[in-house]
Amino acid sequence: MKKILLALQFLTIFPVKIKSANNKEIADSLIYFPVAGLFIGLALTGINYLLGSLDLSRLATDIILIVSLIAITGGMHLDGLADTFDALLSVKSKDEMLKIMRDPHIGVMGVIGIISILLLKIAFIFSLDLSLVPVALILMCVLSRWSLALSLFLFPYARQEGKAKIFSEGINSKIFVLATIITFVCALLTAELKGLFIMGIITIFTCLFNKLISKKIGGITGDTLGAMNESAEVVILFCMYF
Repeated sequence: MKKILLALQFLTIFPVKIKSANNKEIADSLIYFPVAGLFIGLALTGINYLLGSLDLSRLATDIILIVSLIAITGGMHLDGLADTFDALLSVKSKDEMLKIMRDPHIGVMGVIGIISILLLKIAFIFSLDLSLVPVALILMCVLSRWSLALSLFLFPYARQEGKAKIFSEGINSKIFVLATIITFVCALLTAELKGLFIMGIITIFTCLFNKLISKKIGGITGDTLGAMNESAEVVILFCMYF
């Protein structure tokens, strides 16, 4: 239970306060990243249901859903996305790009990245059949959080230190396999074979995305993991059309 709460504490603003945890417990919480994603997806589904009882336009509802997602996650992944865009599109050396990611100020490319990602999410949700929205919200949140575990399992960490370093050092085959089993079951129960198809697409996308990142800076960072999560959410929503 403690490890589930650690995953929620790390990925959301839910009022979870685990005051002490050792490195192994923190790393093991990766197993439950998909579970934290499930909680986020269910929260969004509940918000969607409540908004459906109000006299709001479909567009307004979908915008509120995405704003709610930002609020629930504290905008953590969007911050990483902005830093990643600023760094990778700067066309500078590896060390300079890593330095840019540490800069607390946001650049033009970071702003463009955030706006583009948010608009794509709103557009894809808005275009979905209403009956598919709850499924899309849950899959989006579960599979994108699993992509973080996949990234950490397959790719090296580019820094000597960092917020995600403890996960990178602690992840092992057992953690990854258990996280994958949880994700597999969630995807199957939520969308049957379509859920497994999208899980396969996200596996490929995650590998390609991180391979590109690693080519640029020699590995992944906490910021690129945020970008990974945000990008995966868009890909998942797009795949709902197939």
